[in-house]
Amino acid sequence: MNVDILGLIAGGLTSIASMPQLIKVIKTRNVEDLSWLMLVILITGLSLWVWYGILQNELPIILSNAFAVLVNVSLLSCYLLFRDKNKDEKS
Repeated sequence: MNVDILGLIAGGLTSIASMPQLIKVIKTRNVEDLSWLMLVILITGLSLWVWYGILQNELPIILSNAFAVLVNVSLLSCYLLFRDKNKDEKS
């Protein structure tokens, strides 16, 4: 097996790990259990991996982490959009 293919598969699986959470948040608009700090730290780390991948010219690292950045930025955006809605429903 080509090492790049292995890297793409591994990166793809770890990148899609947050997809079920994103889908649930979009469907329910409930972000009560999301940690914005965790998302910010994760996005920062993933962005650094993208930068590292660019510096090393490693396409599997770039693609998988760039996708993960998009998913987690989407989650953070949902958090920012829906957090006030969740507070209003509790009142």
